[in-house]
Amino acid sequence: MPVVPLLYKLTAFAYKDYLSFGYVHVGLRGAEEITRQYDVNVYTPTILVFKEHIHKPADVIQARGMKKQVIDDFITQNKYLLAARLTSQKLFHELCPVKRSHRQRKYCVVLLTPEATKLGKPFEAFLSFALANTQDTVRFVHIYSNRQQEFATTLLPDSDTFPGRSAVSILERRTTGGRVVYKTLEAPWTGSESDKFTLLGYLDQLRRDPALLSSEAVLPDLTDELAPIFLLRWLYSASDYISDCWDSIFHNNWREMMPLLSLVFSALFILFGTVIVQAFSDSNDERESHPPDKEEVHEKAGKTEPSFTKENSSKIPKKGFVEVTELTDVTYTSNLVRLRPGHMNVVLILSDPTKTSLLQKFALEVYTFTGSSCLHFSFLSLDKHREWLEYLLEFAQDAAPIPNQYDKHFMERDYTGYVLALNGHKKYFCLFKPQKAVEEEEAMGSCGALDSSLHLGESRGKPSCGLGPRPVKGKLSKLSLWMERLLEGSLQRFYIPSWPELD
Repeated sequence: MPVVPLLYKLTAFAYKDYLSFGYVHVGLRGAEEITRQYDVNVYTPTILVFKEHIHKPADVIQARGMKKQVIDDFITQNKYLLAARLTSQKLFHELCPVKRSHRQRKYCVVLLTPEATKLGKPFEAFLSFALANTQDTVRFVHIYSNRQQEFATTLLPDSDTFPGRSAVSILERRTTGGRVVYKTLEAPWTGSESDKFTLLGYLDQLRRDPALLSSEAVLPDLTDELAPIFLLRWLYSASDYISDCWDSIFHNNWREMMPLLSLVFSALFILFGTVIVQAFSDSNDERESHPPDKEEVHEKAGKTEPSFTKENSSKIPKKGFVEVTELTDVTYTSNLVRLRPGHMNVVLILSDPTKTSLLQKFALEVYTFTGSSCLHFSFLSLDKHREWLEYLLEFAQDAAPIPNQYDKHFMERDYTGYVLALNGHKKYFCLFKPQKAVEEEEAMGSCGALDSSLHLGESRGKPSCGLGPRPVKGKLSKLSLWMERLLEGSLQRFYIPSWPELD
């Protein structure tokens, strides 16, 4: 098959820590050589296992319908080399398990050899001996004595006899704590025929008399030669710890875990509850706070920029100033007629004498609302565009008729401090009228009381009552409350058929 079977991929993943896996498609050019060399039937799926020697497979299996259990058994039987090298304590436990009963004795024949002679005659002779004497009860392994010095010194009591030379020990593990019984060949292992006969005689005698292993010792743990660096080991340990905790949570008795889970969820509930309450309290404090009454506002290039104290610096919405543009015939179309849907332009009506003072107060009142990108702020000169304003006020439902130009009070009417919220897309506006004190006219008799509400309630046809001068900034003292109602949508709306021209 040109595609690797899924069953083989799963097997390779399951045993990736012990074996390396490969795949050959016999239909490709050049595959004849490998099939001829290892005598493989190209019409039957074949698995070959190679160990120390690559010129001949250690084991072969052929079957047309390979089952998973068959493959697993085959791989398990060939998971280790004929004379594997002990590189860690885990591998030592797997190759040389602890004796469980007299019928399950497992002996390990250990070759202690320097790393410099790993490809020399002693190792090759030991490997050939292991290949010729493979048994279920005997496992052949080797270690590098220079890398595992404590382990080698324990098995070699007379280290002067084996300086830089190989030695062979036969051992049997008795406990998981490292207690073993062993027998070390008296002479160094050179790989000669006499050494092989001596070792074979010990193994034959061991089958009849296990008391041959007369020496006893406690072996130290092997050093993990393939261990990663400290950071990776720490990550692996943390991963194992988390995995153990996960298993203990989902596989242990739930009644035992309930107190711990209750404690964890209670702590989380208290933590998140505190954060949420704190967030809501901060937002309420910001809404209830008001900016100071006295702040400086500088107008430059059509922008009004108030200076803020340290107490209000944490409540700045987006900018440190309020951008107020003049509504003229140039900006009229973009700022009102073609204003985007959902956007409103808040326009302040002022005159040249009251321009500076009203702009200062206007900036302070609307500053907390500049965080909204749907609100724009402008001002309109009453001296230039009185007719446009009075035409707009005619559509206010409670407004009295505008007097004609021959009315003696026509030019005396004061619209400074009026604020209009204009929705250019839906063609309506909301009106804010300045707060005025009600006074009685002593010299001229009774005078109609002035409406102090936020809507247009002034009787525009009445003559001026001759009230004394009042502070200009006081006209906008209730503007912030009106702005809140504007954002809530609770103000009265006055619709017009179309926006008039601004001459």
